[in-house]
Amino acid sequence: MSTTPQTLAVDLRVLLGQLNRRLREQSHPHDLTASQKSALLRLERDGPATTSTLARAEGVKPQSMGATVASLEALGLISGAPDLADGRQTILSLTLACRELIATRRAAKEDWLLRAIHAQLSETEQTELAHALDLIKRLAKS
Repeated sequence: MSTTPQTLAVDLRVLLGQLNRRLREQSHPHDLTASQKSALLRLERDGPATTSTLARAEGVKPQSMGATVASLEALGLISGAPDLADGRQTILSLTLACRELIATRRAAKEDWLLRAIHAQLSETEQTELAHALDLIKRLAKS
C-alpha cells in the first residue's frame, strides 16, 4: 500500500466519492436535483433567506435560483413570507414537511452506515475508523 501524499489524496477522493454515492442510494436520490438539494441545505444551515441571497450564496444567477425556488415551493418544501423590513422582498424558509423529509433521509443514511460498520468492521477496525475520522476532520478544516 502506497502512502505518498499524492496517492493518499487520490485514494481519499475516490473513496469519499464512492461512500457518498452509496449514501445517496439510501434516500431516494433521483427525486430532487442537485441545485434543489443545495438550496434546501443552505436554508437549513443558514436559515431563512431571499431568492437573491440564496443565488449569491450558491453562485448562480437570480433567475436560475428563482426557477429552483419555484419548483421547491410547488413541492411544498419551502414557503415564502413578506420581509417585514422590506415588503418587496420575500423571505424563504423550509416547511415542516421539508424538515421531516431531511430528517428521514439522514436517518436512512445513518442507519445504512451503522449497519455497514457493524457488519464489516471488527471492534479494532471501528477504533481505527474513529482515529481516521479525526484525521479527515483536520483535513476538512484546513
